Amino acid sequence: MNPAAEHLDLVVVGSGVAGLSAAVRAADHGLRVGVVTKGRLEQATTRWAQGGIAAVLSGDPDSTDLHLADTLAAGAGLCDESAVRVLVDEGPGRVLDLIARGAVFDRDDAGDLELAREGGHSTARVVHAGGVATGVEIERALVEAVESTAAVLLERWFAVDLLLEAGECVGVVAVDGSGESRSLSADNVLLAAGGSGQLFAVTTNPLEATGDGLAMALRAGAAVADVEFVQFHPTALHHPRMPRPLLSEALRGHGAILRDHDGERFVDELAPRDVVARAMTRRMLDADVEHLWLDATGLDGFRTRFPTISVQLEEVGLDPTTDWLPIAPAAHYHCGGVLTDLDGATTLPGLWAAGEVACTGIHGANRLASNSLLDGMVYGARVVEAVAAGRRGAEATGPMRPLLEDSDAGIGIRRLALETPARGTGADVVACRHELQHVMTRCAGVVRSGASLAEAAAAIDDLAGRCGAASTDPARAEVANLVAVAGALVAAAAERTESRGAHTRDDHPATDDGQRERLVLTIAPG
Repeated sequence: MNPAAEHLDLVVVGSGVAGLSAAVRAADHGLRVGVVTKGRLEQATTRWAQGGIAAVLSGDPDSTDLHLADTLAAGAGLCDESAVRVLVDEGPGRVLDLIARGAVFDRDDAGDLELAREGGHSTARVVHAGGVATGVEIERALVEAVESTAAVLLERWFAVDLLLEAGECVGVVAVDGSGESRSLSADNVLLAAGGSGQLFAVTTNPLEATGDGLAMALRAGAAVADVEFVQFHPTALHHPRMPRPLLSEALRGHGAILRDHDGERFVDELAPRDVVARAMTRRMLDADVEHLWLDATGLDGFRTRFPTISVQLEEVGLDPTTDWLPIAPAAHYHCGGVLTDLDGATTLPGLWAAGEVACTGIHGANRLASNSLLDGMVYGARVVEAVAAGRRGAEATGPMRPLLEDSDAGIGIRRLALETPARGTGADVVACRHELQHVMTRCAGVVRSGASLAEAAAAIDDLAGRCGAASTDPARAEVANLVAVAGALVAAAAERTESRGAHTRDDHPATDDGQRERLVLTIAPG
């Protein structure tokens, strides 16, 4: 069969938890579905997720309300409450669906699911697998499930751009494994192409996390939002290995202590990630050091409870029972993305988004730990239900409501139009990628300022002129995508003259109630 010749009901771009959850559910509905991924199915960012899935499985409505309250608190005033309510109400059902499909989570001696507490959570509600190998187990279960369906699986196909016709999305242009450009025709396209951690020199994300879905949506003219909010995980192992090994939040949940260069404890270990990362960054800058310490020597049964981390530490010559572990913040999760309604519909009819590439309104200015896998599971499923019901365009729900209704109710909307700079292809793509990552880390990382963002913007314009043109060569396409996403992120960060959640401005250190609004960016397609 020639997959490019077959018209599909749904093309899913990406093979993480959101994309595979949607593909399995679409097959259940009898939809003709194709999955496009630039690596193998199991290479998605999902497999790097350690902590677990936050969900209230007891059926206690008070606990569900607590999960909602914790999420809203972490989001620093920018969560859409209706979207969070969907997440916490539908999340337990999606977790049980995953268990029914074969996912195996850790249980205690009585056979009950073990629950962990992580930063920002008021109680233990995080289910996990293999200690801190939850992403690997979820990916395994979903890959097996999707491989047993009638889905068209297109591994090592790089989705380059969206196909547009009369202002609607009608498919995807991709480069297959042999380097040939192919057009995939579909009634609907779901972007589930993960994050953009490779914008930064230090990240927990795999090499494939180059903002492809977000860049494709930008070029097609879809609205994106909240892209200034990048969550830096505070406890990535300080080591040359990349992506940086992640020392899970669960360690702190079990009593590991953060220590500064003098060995002093300096922050609440269970505070939200932005609080911890900011406190660490300032301590590092004040002392002019490249890392601080995580002290897990007081934890009992480390090797049994955290086998994956134990192996990683052993490989680099560290013993967590005796050694303090060197740590530094690393880019981890992009809280914003392609703006959607409560069913994942975007401003471009026929285009849907779910997972890290989407802005569903759940995460606001800072994602609550272990909400990301749940987000992909819940909203990937909602996209398919809407597609199966014949939906085509966005409705005025969730974060899309103030945009479509032009209403100031709740969180406001501020629209920004991005300019399209001249784009070239002549430069060395490896050098361009390296240069962009170091500029973004230095100027648009954990702590920013107007001056640093202006420096980043100028560098991005220069990089766009040298190596920012879309291309069918995968390496060049990745760099072009990173440049496009960097431009949007820096423009939004410069516009937000306050500190809120994962966005910290040294020159505007306070949170400004007048800026409790969502920055919505668009670029004229072409």
